[in-house]
Amino acid sequence: MKRRQFLTVAALAGVAGCGGHTGGESGSLPGTPEEVALETLASGLSGPLDVAFVPDADQRYVAEQRGLVRVHDGDSLRSSPLLDLRDTVVAGGEQGLLGIALHPEFADNRRLFVRYSAPSRAGTPSEYSHTFVLSEFRVSDDGQSVRAGSERTIMEIPQPQANHNAGAIVFGPDGSLFVAVGDGGAGGDQGRGHVEDWYDGVAGGNGQDVTENLLGSILRIDVDTDAERYAVPDDNPLVRRDGLGEHYAWGLRNPWRLAFDGETLYAGDVGQSRYEELDRIEKGGNYGWNVKEGTHCYESDACPDRTPDSVRGGERLRDPIVEYPHSGAPVSGVSIIAGNVYRGTDLPGLDGTFVFGDYLAKGELFVASPSDDGLWDTGVLPVVADDAGKLQQLRAFGRENGELYVLSVGNEGGGLHRLAAAGE
Repeated sequence: MKRRQFLTVAALAGVAGCGGHTGGESGSLPGTPEEVALETLASGLSGPLDVAFVPDADQRYVAEQRGLVRVHDGDSLRSSPLLDLRDTVVAGGEQGLLGIALHPEFADNRRLFVRYSAPSRAGTPSEYSHTFVLSEFRVSDDGQSVRAGSERTIMEIPQPQANHNAGAIVFGPDGSLFVAVGDGGAGGDQGRGHVEDWYDGVAGGNGQDVTENLLGSILRIDVDTDAERYAVPDDNPLVRRDGLGEHYAWGLRNPWRLAFDGETLYAGDVGQSRYEELDRIEKGGNYGWNVKEGTHCYESDACPDRTPDSVRGGERLRDPIVEYPHSGAPVSGVSIIAGNVYRGTDLPGLDGTFVFGDYLAKGELFVASPSDDGLWDTGVLPVVADDAGKLQQLRAFGRENGELYVLSVGNEGGGLHRLAAAGE
């Protein structure tokens, strides 16, 4: 299996560059639990990729890649889906129903947002792969179904290739919707649909360009507007500057999963061939792709740390807060799956740490301890033997009331699990 085809239907059935930032010989991080358990809430899911928690209700919505949003309430997974987009979604590979989010005032307005891959729509060039779609639906008062005919298309973006679709959508504390968009696919931010940029060391691409398209970026939009689809917040970094106003941060390859912890936004950016990275996203931040992969020059012996003065005043290329290689260290893997900061009470040893993992989980999660300077110390967080088989492939995390949840595929298929203390 090609490494980048990490969401194929088949999948569903380095130098230690950050070695100085891992824990002891076993890769553990001092002070964190020796192992954790996975309390299964739902099993029998098909390719689960995202979860949303209904406020003030014992209810969760789980997005499956094939185009279903499933309802889990109490202790059961309902057979009837909340939303069925199987006739609309292009699924397979890295395409499908990739993200869901509930409006911050969902209890009052019942607004559900979804991000999915669709067949090419008007405005998508004929040679392109498909169309990125962000839509809004209205949910029934009982939370069990979507109101017929309620879909409202918010955004459409032409996608030149089938991969690097990112797909996460999250509401920030200010009520804006943040949307993760990959660099357009293929490899190296090059090829069909990849524009020229300021950097001559590598051909392409969309990550370093903010004028031609919305690819390779995290967008910030206002969906609480009288505009037909959305509005661009006035304080977005490129408003009244050279660039498309929707951009909030750029220089990203394939930001798989976003998470807010208070005011802080995190993104896991899947690497090309050597390093995976976790980024702390700031307004107007340039995260380096395809000049850099993690903290390292990409396909070049030397590379700049800033753009030229002629490019937005010479902006700094920001380094990740966590980096790990594809081999050669206790913390290694092939595709980062970003989680969130643990703020719960069940696992005090994880308090304030960032829990995440890799697609090829092999029964392990990772944990990083925040630092004000340089890369964060990072270590392995093993899952108890009885539960390790549930975590063969990690897909996503969720957080409710500070506790962390895991979406994975394992020996009993897809499942939603709650992180718990070992021995419970």
